[in-house]
This record gives sequence, structure tokens and C-alpha cells, in this order.
Amino acid sequence: MKNIKISCADFTFPLLPHDKVLDLVAMLDCDGIDIGLFTGRSHIQAGTEFTEPEKNARLLQQKAADRGLAIADIYLQLDNDLARFAINHPDASIRAFAREQFLKLIEYAQYAGAEHITCLPGMTFPGTELPEESVKRSYEELYWRVEQVRKTKLNFSVECHVGAPYTKPEDVVTLVKSVPGLQLTLDYTHFIRNGYTQAQADILLPYANHFHARGAQPGRLQSPVAENSIDYEKIVRQLKEKNYTGWIGLEYIWIKWEQCNQVDTLSETILLRDIILKSLAKNNPA
Repeated sequence: MKNIKISCADFTFPLLPHDKVLDLVAMLDCDGIDIGLFTGRSHIQAGTEFTEPEKNARLLQQKAADRGLAIADIYLQLDNDLARFAINHPDASIRAFAREQFLKLIEYAQYAGAEHITCLPGMTFPGTELPEESVKRSYEELYWRVEQVRKTKLNFSVECHVGAPYTKPEDVVTLVKSVPGLQLTLDYTHFIRNGYTQAQADILLPYANHFHARGAQPGRLQSPVAENSIDYEKIVRQLKEKNYTGWIGLEYIWIKWEQCNQVDTLSETILLRDIILKSLAKNNPA
């Protein structure tokens, strides 16, 4: 059976130049790197990378490979304001732009040798339409994306996050069941932050094909490991029981949003990495 591998997000370390981030992730003994294409805040962004997708993607792949890293995931966000270019935006021209960018993501990810791509599931638009209208359009847009990815060897999923229409674990299950083939980049912290228990979020594990890990607690999206309320040893055990073959991506972030800049991302990444590695070793005896 394929072993679970560990990656680390490049956007964990936004104050370093990207080449040094790659160096650091390799020094952390991770197997891969999760790339953020976040317009307005990440090291590399869709607006420049997609101008010459083959050239830029192959350069990224080579830089990662030179350091012994695989491209585990490429995560596309088109604006810091997540509603501005949401895949289910009421404006058809904006939806068309988001589709165009997604097709470029697929092209770029294949050239980069990536295993997986992630995008957002859509937003609601209060004052413009009813929430159920926004959700219905999300289903339509995500179905189209699933069909595009089926033509490739890539894996694809969405991350249901703070601020999205899917804030309850049950709502996320409804989402994936409503879009055949859709899977999750699963991050428990978005649910723990909103007051749901780990047991309540466990219903999402069968739908995960990528996993984000960091500390969290009720009311706090990101917490030091010492204050973390998520039992990652249990999660690793559950993933192994479900024959999960994706990545566990260490995803501490350093931005003002949700007070995420109040955590030492390097130290906490190391601490959480060791917990997960120990758990993997315990649940995968030689």
C-alpha cells in the first residue's frame, strides 16, 4: 500500500524569497511542497505564472526536484477578496474568467508534474441572491471542473473554509454528494474554529484526497501546537484505516487574517511535523 507522505505549504513562509522557501521545506525533511497561487499575496501568482505556463511550470518543477521535493498540490485563489472571482459569482462574465483560469491551472499543474490541484467551492452573495441560489451555482461550476480534471491524471478537490457557504460538516457532505466525483482538501481547523468537534468533522474523512494540518482550537483558526485541540494521531490512524494515499500538508500560515500572524510558523511546523511523523510510524510499522 502506498505510504502517506508529508508536504509543507510554500505560503507558510511569506517573508522569505521563494527559492529559500524551497530550501527550507527540503531542510524540514518534507517529501513535497504545496504551492499557493494566491493573487495578491503568494510568492508566485496566476497572473504571471499563466503567461507562459509550460516554461514557468517546468522551472518550478525543476527547482523543487533539485531539492528532492515533489509538487504535492497547487492551490488557486484568484483574489484576496474570495467573493470577487468566486467560481459561482452571479456575473456570468466573472464565472467565465474563473473557468478560463481553472483550465490554465490544469495546464500549468501538468507541466509542473503536480499530483493534485485545489480551488475554493464558491461563496454566497448576500443582498444579491438567496444562499440556495449561490449553492446551486456552485454545484454546476464544480461539476464542470470535475469533468475537466477527469481528462487528466490530476487529482482535484475543494477546500471548504471559513466564510464559505459550507460551514457545517453536514453541509460539506451534501456538497460532495451533490457533485459526483468531487473530493475535499480537508482542513479540520475551519470546523474546529467554528465550534464543531473533531468527532463531528470526522464524517468528512472519507471524501478527502488532500489534507491540511495545523493547530486550532474553538474560536481560533490557527493555534500553537501546545494549545491545539485536534488529535492528529487519531486522524492519521483513521486515514490509514481508510487506505488514504494522499498527502498530509503542513499548513501553518502567516497573514493578518484570523490573527494567523501571531504564531511562529517555523517552530510550530516542526512540532506538528514530528507529531505526524511519529503517528505515521506508529500506524505503519516496519
